[in-house]
Amino acid sequence: MSGIKGKVVAITGASSGIGEAAALLLAEHGAKVVLGARRPERLEALAARIEQAGGEAAWVRTDVTRREDLVGLVELARDRYGKLDVLVSNAGIGLISPLDDLRVEDWEEMIDVNLKGVLYGIAAALPVFRGQGFGHFVNTVSTAGLRIVPLQSVYAGTKNAVRTISEGLRQEAGDSLRVTVVSPGAVRTDFTERMDPDAKAQIDKMMGFALPPEAVARAIAFAIEQPDGVDVGDIVVRPTAQG
Repeated sequence: MSGIKGKVVAITGASSGIGEAAALLLAEHGAKVVLGARRPERLEALAARIEQAGGEAAWVRTDVTRREDLVGLVELARDRYGKLDVLVSNAGIGLISPLDDLRVEDWEEMIDVNLKGVLYGIAAALPVFRGQGFGHFVNTVSTAGLRIVPLQSVYAGTKNAVRTISEGLRQEAGDSLRVTVVSPGAVRTDFTERMDPDAKAQIDKMMGFALPPEAVARAIAFAIEQPDGVDVGDIVVRPTAQG
């Protein structure tokens, strides 16, 4: 992973799960990671862990539903390290439930975090990438958008919206910017904590064969380590047992 060394990588949703695993892996291979999430105590502990292992890390509390927080995350990367090579938009929530439950507030929250949070990241980083003449967007979506099933309509809709926007961004990016979409299947995280009980029970059945977050982190690292001019557009990472 020599192509990762020295790169400055900002990660949202970095306090746990895929974001935390990606931060640890990238830092281990020489990236300077800039961590954003809503739980500052976990970010502080993660940054300390990275630094104790000889890596470099900075962090700032980041709520992706607030555009100014994404601006602050990008500015921290530039102030601390002089540039931003990669923005990993990983923050996401899955408040899965039947449409008949009319959990409109949950729908709105998924739109705010999963969709608008990515757009705010693009708005913060794109001018920086254009000014530098290089940059890489890595957006975490989901296999839920590839195989639509009951209970996941709105969640899958937000992820497919990000997939569509990412492809449009890729086509507009030109030859100096890169855009990657990573679609994880079942992953062992705290993702189910706020789900409808029936939906949680359905998802928890998959946890016996779910991937560790490190598997998705390796996919993210693979995309980042590619040489200039190579754009890994779409990666699907799912357990072999997942239908």
